[in-house]
Amino acid sequence: MSQAPDSRRKGIFKNPMALLAVIVGIITALYVSSHAHADTVRFPDAQNARFSVTVTGTGPDIILIPGLASSSAVWDGTVAKLKDHYRLHVLNLSGFAGEPAGANAQGDILPAEVEAIHAYIAANHLKSPVVVGHSLGGLLSLMLAKAHPDDARKIVIADALPFVGVLFSPTATVDAVKPQAAAMRDGMQAMPADAFKGQQTAMTQRFVSSEADRARVLDWSMTSDRHVMAEAFYEDIVTDLRADLPAIKTPAVLIYPAAPGVQASMFDQMYRAAYAAKPAIDFVRIDNSLHFEMLDQPDAFNTALEAALK
Repeated sequence: MSQAPDSRRKGIFKNPMALLAVIVGIITALYVSSHAHADTVRFPDAQNARFSVTVTGTGPDIILIPGLASSSAVWDGTVAKLKDHYRLHVLNLSGFAGEPAGANAQGDILPAEVEAIHAYIAANHLKSPVVVGHSLGGLLSLMLAKAHPDDARKIVIADALPFVGVLFSPTATVDAVKPQAAAMRDGMQAMPADAFKGQQTAMTQRFVSSEADRARVLDWSMTSDRHVMAEAFYEDIVTDLRADLPAIKTPAVLIYPAAPGVQASMFDQMYRAAYAAKPAIDFVRIDNSLHFEMLDQPDAFNTALEAALK
């Protein structure tokens, strides 16, 4: 047994090209290892992090924010499409999809996330980035445009509403949905693991088309911090920006899905009505898609996003 390694080593040294290949392989592996996470940081620091961010590509700055319990990996296809033309700052919110809870373990989450994104833009001297958000991330982009109108030159909202409470009832108000939202939050935190997995599995059936992507989205939920997920879910439901829309002047593009088998005009009506008071907004519909548009219809979504960026 002890002779085999020596024999292999002698063979390598007798063959300069084989030795060169080994050296190149080692250097390449070391380079990839040292650079794979070189541009990934937890912001503002590990102890107080509101998110981690991975920076890829070169060009104008784009910030990509995932939705509730989603991983930054939800944007992988988009990053691959855009990285040659843009510098992409891809967030993974603390507590979601295996990310440590950080500062999100206590207190309100969404307003603090907005301020952290604002601080990140300032700290990195980003000049008028486009902020792209899916679902909860879309709400955060809208909140950022309200709180800090000079931060982004444009926001792109992927399937998010200014008040998700209208899905409970068209006449819903924050006060009306708060008790139900609180009960859902508390139930989510108290739910046994098996029941929670069953609930999340059912959710993926409504939100994602393919089985492979459903498995990914389910894994993100199951590896999320349950408290952070439940609290962010509650805050999402009770946040109502409808009255603020007329004052949010930042140009926006809403990319929204039309589910297969449902009349597309129903989605047109709902989303356009929801944002009717928002000035400077364009609407782009992605047909045959559920909630995760970038997974269900990646080509159509990325084409719509590229057009919005230009």
